[in-house]
Amino acid sequence: LGQLHVQSAPPATTEQLNRIHPESYLKQFKEMSDNGGGELGLRTPFAQGGYEIAALSAGMATQAIADVMSGKFDNAYSLSRPPGHHSLPDFPNGFCLLNNIAIGTEEIIANHGAERVAILDWDVHHGNGTEAIYYDRNDVLTISIHQEHNYPIDTGDVSDRGSGVGEGYNLNVPLPPGCGHAAYVETLERIVIPALTAFEPDIIIIACGLDAGPFDPLAHMLVTARSFAQMTNMLMEVAADMCGGKLVMVHEGGYSEAYVPFCGHAIISQLANSNITAADPLAEILEARQPNLRMQAFHSTLIGEMAADFGFE
Repeated sequence: LGQLHVQSAPPATTEQLNRIHPESYLKQFKEMSDNGGGELGLRTPFAQGGYEIAALSAGMATQAIADVMSGKFDNAYSLSRPPGHHSLPDFPNGFCLLNNIAIGTEEIIANHGAERVAILDWDVHHGNGTEAIYYDRNDVLTISIHQEHNYPIDTGDVSDRGSGVGEGYNLNVPLPPGCGHAAYVETLERIVIPALTAFEPDIIIIACGLDAGPFDPLAHMLVTARSFAQMTNMLMEVAADMCGGKLVMVHEGGYSEAYVPFCGHAIISQLANSNITAADPLAEILEARQPNLRMQAFHSTLIGEMAADFGFE
């Protein structure tokens, strides 16, 4: 922690929340929160005070995004919880009550001079809420790498590219269960980085779910701490080339209490250029359990087909 600047942040303001979420939804959420909690939408239970906790989570993401956009910090990691990427403006789901990244994105567009924002979601579940919010806009590029037909089961298809002026500014990369280090790195190389290069964003924001790890109870992927470190480094290099290094990670999912800390440390150590390592005690075992060459070739073919569909090859 001595190598990091650690801070909290104020809750997102009503004005900030209203840029994404209608007043009617916020009122219903607040009233239910004040009266002991309950559940809105789908799979989003909360207790008394849930509204304030969600607003604080959104505020942390918003502050991190604004501080990096303004040049106060080169990069940041927002340890936001509850997450946000499944939340639609008036329909929360999948533990997500407010769309943290969208709230932060609208703040920097409104007040910090951002004109083109790229959002990469590598949470193992499709970022359906963020996609829906920006589906018909061309000033925000949304990319989601996720396990195909996990959650939500009916969104995240490769054919969903955006609509109107937003057509081509939403990219979905649904990967089959069992993908690991090679598939994720190749996806960045053949799809994500070409998309970012073509878009030329002012800032890159990552919906940083860690549930593509091998022990997550809500997924079936094999992404390791080493994978997250390498992907972070790749995106830092891209950000340095095109937007002054402006890169923000906003925490999303990740439900393995045993393994998520190693993945998070791997990412933050890259962001901080730290030489303090937390050795992954399972690295050797996980390397041996990565997909074999035959499966890697299959994954590579799928990724190549999607890259061609997107016009990058």
